Amino acid sequence: MPLPSLLAIYAHPDDESLWSGGVLARHAAAGARTAVVTATWAADTPRAAELAEALQILGAGKPRMLGYADAGAPQSAPGRVRLCDAPLDETVRHLVAHLREFRPGIVITHDAYGGLSGHPDHVHTHRVTMLAVQAAGLERLYPDAGEPWQPSALYLATHPHTAARALGGHLASAGKAAHSVPDEQVTAAVDVSPWLKQKTAAVLAHRTEVKRGAVPGLIADLPPATREQILSTEYYIRHNPSPAVAPQTDLTA
Repeated sequence: MPLPSLLAIYAHPDDESLWSGGVLARHAAAGARTAVVTATWAADTPRAAELAEALQILGAGKPRMLGYADAGAPQSAPGRVRLCDAPLDETVRHLVAHLREFRPGIVITHDAYGGLSGHPDHVHTHRVTMLAVQAAGLERLYPDAGEPWQPSALYLATHPHTAARALGGHLASAGKAAHSVPDEQVTAAVDVSPWLKQKTAAVLAHRTEVKRGAVPGLIADLPPATREQILSTEYYIRHNPSPAVAPQTDLTA
């Protein structure tokens, strides 16, 4: 059975490669349509160019950028409102338009914690995506944003406690807690080791973050065996957006 189309919705350039690069590469290699919506940073910035390179490596098409400002980087989108300060209805409408245009079988986004870091942009992207996935299938919501479309499954990128403990010594910043979930809440632990080369190259394509010592930079400095251990499994929690849609779309099919 062919793999379903996949739309990943993340807060920043590099989130897509770090947390779902393997699944994106896997689906693209199998001939499935894949794409990424990035909530922050303007299209004319260096990080947007790095995102385009990463998506090309992963086979995920061209960047789809909402263009809001990063909560911690005003230069990310000069003159634009911060993502967390944007009108909620406006942000949901933008995502609904992407969902209805791309018509994915699966949507992936941050978990409710916003991943290990708990970054406010990650948390807000999770909330907006949850609303948009529900709204996209309702014909009387945002009728000007395209024909209704209901994805079959929504997966939240996450980390179980056991994996977070293993990662902590390598990726966690000093004094910062890693946000993780009980192991039994994880629906899918996806082995992406066959696509590790592509995923690693996509992570390292975010050169701005490598240079400033953010997570891509920490990964760049790891021994190859440790890097492989960290990047070879991706963890997700599954939600079924609508009870009317049969739970047939499986990320691990």
